Amino acid sequence: RGALHLPAEGDWERARRIRDQARDLVGRLFQDARAGLSLDTESARPVVDAVIDSVSNQPGTLVSLTRLKSKDDYTFMHSVAVCALMTALAIELRLDEAAIIDAATGGLLHDIGKMTVATDVLNNPGRLSDAEFAEVKRHTVEGHRLLVEAGTVSTVVLDVCRHHHERIDGTGYPDGLSEEQISLFARMGTVCDVYDAITSDRPYKKAWQPAVALQQMARWAPGAYDPLVFHAFVRSLGVYPNGSLVSLASGRIAVVVEQSQGRLLAPVVRAFHSADRRVAIPPVLIDLSESGCSERIIGRVDPADWGFGSLDHLWMSD
Repeated sequence: RGALHLPAEGDWERARRIRDQARDLVGRLFQDARAGLSLDTESARPVVDAVIDSVSNQPGTLVSLTRLKSKDDYTFMHSVAVCALMTALAIELRLDEAAIIDAATGGLLHDIGKMTVATDVLNNPGRLSDAEFAEVKRHTVEGHRLLVEAGTVSTVVLDVCRHHHERIDGTGYPDGLSEEQISLFARMGTVCDVYDAITSDRPYKKAWQPAVALQQMARWAPGAYDPLVFHAFVRSLGVYPNGSLVSLASGRIAVVVEQSQGRLLAPVVRAFHSADRRVAIPPVLIDLSESGCSERIIGRVDPADWGFGSLDHLWMSD
């Protein structure tokens, strides 16, 4: 396994600890915001540093773990996920250390304003009324206000909080900014926020598979996202992100477990099912980027079509 550079058991455990610490921190900050208390945003720095260290050293592991959310901790875990995604994207964009810290912190705190939204509206499983949607949209302005009052975050973090729902074509909110009016960091926040939202189970919508989500976002890209930022985002995750189900030329179904350096279409996969015989097979690890490997991905697979249950044990293990 050494040549594949997969996360070892210790890597997963460290990433789980960082994820849980970040979730608990966000939970405390959000509860303080809900209670009208002053936000201790400086307490976020050690967690941000740990996230950056994890993503820098084992890029896919923490991002993968943040996909595991329950309905009870979605709001908190979404912030942790966007923090990890912003970190990976900032690294892919070759931003400097200070900018990576700002991007990660912006991701962690971008939704703090959700705590000013009524709980029944925030957790509404159905379609929101116009009035309810207007209240939800206020979270950008209210979050910005809370962070300004805290007085301890950078202008970049304030900007990500207020403008992560802006769109390149000017149809976003709260300020209807467009094109160059939207900062690089806010553009990054938009892409990371949308990706995590659509790859997470919600009361009103099942999660999309990672590769399907990127495909759909590519369709939305004109008008919604900065193309350079979106393309960098895809590179940071891979065309087939970890956890994606794919069909192989050999007639096997596999799950993507790790990305290959510089080979977006040739990740490391674990084949576990025969599509031809429709039976499980002993799992086998394949590095599609390896010289001489004749195996290749021929398409995406919808787990619903095959009745697969949880496959976490196949791609979140050593």
